[in-house]
Amino acid sequence: MNDYSFDLAASRSDVLGADVSADGTNFALFSDNATRVELCLFDETGETEIQRLDMPLMEGGIWHGFIPGIRPGQAYGYRVHGPYEPENGHRFNPNKLLLDPYARQVVGHTKWDDALFGYALPGDDLTFDERDSAPFMPKAVVSDPDFDWDADWTLQYRWCDSLIYESHVKGLTQRHPGVPEEDRGTFAGLASDAVIEHLHRIGATAIELLPIHGFLHDRHLVEKGLSNYWGYNSLLFFAPHRGYLKTGNPREVKLAIQKFHRAGIEVILDVVYNHTAEGNERGPTLCFKGIDNASYYLLSDDKRHSFDTTGTGNTLNVAHPMVLRMVLDSLRYWVQVMHVDGFRFDLASTLGRESQGFEREGAFFAAIRQDPVLSKVKLIAEPWDIGEGGYQVGGFPWPFREWNDKARDDLRAFWRRDPGLVPRVSQRLTGSPIQFNHSHRPATSSINFLAAHDGFTLWDTVSYNDKHNDANGEDGRDGHSHNLSDNMGVEGPGDDSVTASRRRRVKAMLGSLLFSQGVPMILAGDEIGQTQQGNNNAYCQDNEIAWLDWDNRQEAITQAVADMMAFRKEVALGQIQWATAPDGDGKGPEVTWHHPQGRTMTDEDWNSGLACIGMRLMTGSHDVLLVLNAGDDGPFALPEGDWVQRIDTAADPVACDRPASGEVALPWQSVAAFTRQQPDA
Repeated sequence: MNDYSFDLAASRSDVLGADVSADGTNFALFSDNATRVELCLFDETGETEIQRLDMPLMEGGIWHGFIPGIRPGQAYGYRVHGPYEPENGHRFNPNKLLLDPYARQVVGHTKWDDALFGYALPGDDLTFDERDSAPFMPKAVVSDPDFDWDADWTLQYRWCDSLIYESHVKGLTQRHPGVPEEDRGTFAGLASDAVIEHLHRIGATAIELLPIHGFLHDRHLVEKGLSNYWGYNSLLFFAPHRGYLKTGNPREVKLAIQKFHRAGIEVILDVVYNHTAEGNERGPTLCFKGIDNASYYLLSDDKRHSFDTTGTGNTLNVAHPMVLRMVLDSLRYWVQVMHVDGFRFDLASTLGRESQGFEREGAFFAAIRQDPVLSKVKLIAEPWDIGEGGYQVGGFPWPFREWNDKARDDLRAFWRRDPGLVPRVSQRLTGSPIQFNHSHRPATSSINFLAAHDGFTLWDTVSYNDKHNDANGEDGRDGHSHNLSDNMGVEGPGDDSVTASRRRRVKAMLGSLLFSQGVPMILAGDEIGQTQQGNNNAYCQDNEIAWLDWDNRQEAITQAVADMMAFRKEVALGQIQWATAPDGDGKGPEVTWHHPQGRTMTDEDWNSGLACIGMRLMTGSHDVLLVLNAGDDGPFALPEGDWVQRIDTAADPVACDRPASGEVALPWQSVAAFTRQQPDA
């Protein structure tokens, strides 16, 4: 066994984490308020401590030291000394082994025990616990950075050409018959030929993954036999979640991304930089809390308590320059080292919070926008949090795009036949200009969706009036009730007639999504008719409730998505310029609105309670008429000229090619798309 020692002459403070070179490894950890930092080395299993060394140097709050001979695979952790003064925000406890915030790889898993807490349970957080937490902690591992990317880089597709597919690494693959059983639930299965073929078929250009950063399964969930399935409980911003890896080596993620790129598919990560898994002052001490609680987290005025704008117990203090640096280092790592193509920022309003509240020109957004690496990748904001003034749809700066829950809500309400929705639906069809057409933002600023991981699946919006979350163990109290759903006469599964009606509505809803300006996003499973049996908060359901049921997929819905995406691309519905009336600025497509009787819409028509609307979009090379009919069967008078109907969502398949002119019959609950027949050359 080696007896390691530091080489002070080779020690560096400029690179944080465990930075390996040919001669050894440099360790560096930021803690502004610590008085002493110990580096603990473990055997390859992470179970036996083999040596403990005091970090020899500190400058600017960065404790650092170079150890010759340390190679990839070395397991380690930290013990950080300093004041235990909760009233002043300090929670140092060297009895607690801590993960390196910059760890690229881990070995072992968290084993819940009272020793993981810095205070003595069941006492209050002012007490001090002397038990050693190391036996219950995973350990960081020095990671090998070498990988042959073979000239691979980010794909950088234009937003106007994009279809985002929001997915879960395990949920997508765990029940897929085309994925080898040993690969299911892992990155190897995610990038399998079967998954890639499916993405190609439906026209997806990007797969957006629910959190893959190392995350924690909450103690209260584990004790109930559940888990933090979604993963919005990050603890490590550089290391992939161990549960998604067959071997534990991050190389598996690189191989998956490389395969996606070779197939022409971008990879976008859902990232959670607003909070961590350590919870509030009564949560465990695993990493940041024990390294420097007062620097890494926002604290209340009394310093003892966390300041929580996320509803999860704590808020990461991105206003601190070293915490902001950590977030930016993490983002750059995933782009430059792992080659991801972009990020979706969970509860992004929290990242823009400064002393006066949300600031769209604040430090975080300014840092991203000027960064030569990060400013070039896809950036998507979830534009809200639970804090005061947290709802900020339309409030983020370019080049950020934003999830648009207004599109979700208005399209859901329109198709369940709520009255008076035509004016608002016209806004959604044109990319929500009231929210986004300002500050030189393009028409691709809105990420339009009908369903996302949080809430009902699309099929459940037509199958359930109420949430059914009993399996979550909270007596149905969890999950929101604003589902804008309609069970179409039967709560839950119905007979063949009910199923056919639901399928028709789902195809129409997907048509309104895929034919809107902005960027469409589909929740994985919505294209196969996935149900969660009415559970609208499946965050803790790592089982058949949340895993995609490929054996019972509805082929008609899948083919409808494929056909409608092909049509969207063919006629260039994803324009970057805003659509305007024919007397507009002439820079973008021209849009006119049509009444079912054939006239252009009047002010009176807009307020008449229509359930049907026609939008004619002239893009320069294409003349397209889109008709949405949320009501019953009825006629629609086409504009003058010869048209060709290309899409009929009431039919199977939805793609068609039939001449049309004058008055046509519109089926109930359907979307129709027509193109103007061009004169013979």
